[in-house]
Amino acid sequence: MNASVLRLPVSALALVLPLSASASLAFTISRATAGADEALLKALPSSKHTLAEGIQQASKGSESAISAKFEVEDGKLSLSVYTAGKGLGVAAEHNVLQEYAGSPEAAAWKPEVEVFKDVEHVARSAEQLTLMSLGSTSLADFVKKAEKDHPGTVYSVTPVLRDRKAAVVVLVAEKDKSTELVYDLASGAPVKAVEAGAPKK
Repeated sequence: MNASVLRLPVSALALVLPLSASASLAFTISRATAGADEALLKALPSSKHTLAEGIQQASKGSESAISAKFEVEDGKLSLSVYTAGKGLGVAAEHNVLQEYAGSPEAAAWKPEVEVFKDVEHVARSAEQLTLMSLGSTSLADFVKKAEKDHPGTVYSVTPVLRDRKAAVVVLVAEKDKSTELVYDLASGAPVKAVEAGAPKK
């Protein structure tokens, strides 16, 4: 992370202020394969590249990955990585928020690059940039943690706000099942494991 002072816009501060350093985060496990998720899980084995490889390829120099996922678009498998072109130390309004996306089914991943200009994608990527700038664990390292914690193929990693706390959600596919792992963004560690639908204690 850039050692310079991080300047956050007012919109980003609205994300930061509610965060509580001592609150616990659930490390949740959910298993559901309906609709689009089912189609995605069936398509994943055709990929010749891992999510970690996509993140590594898109992260060049100061450019930092802020989320990544496999998805099915127009019936075809795609690997997508959102990045902050100027790194995590530059506020969203002065950064270059963009997406690398392309088919992972060829020997070489040759993504097209789109710089976000529409409100929806700018807002989403600006939030992801702000959240990732709060921790010291990179997106690639969260993927490595998930690969250690659960067998299967990591197919999505996204920083989110959950219960007003910063977290990173990692989705792992194993055969026809999907497992959701949630990590505390600040510490990089899971706190607790709860089966989806299980009563809370």
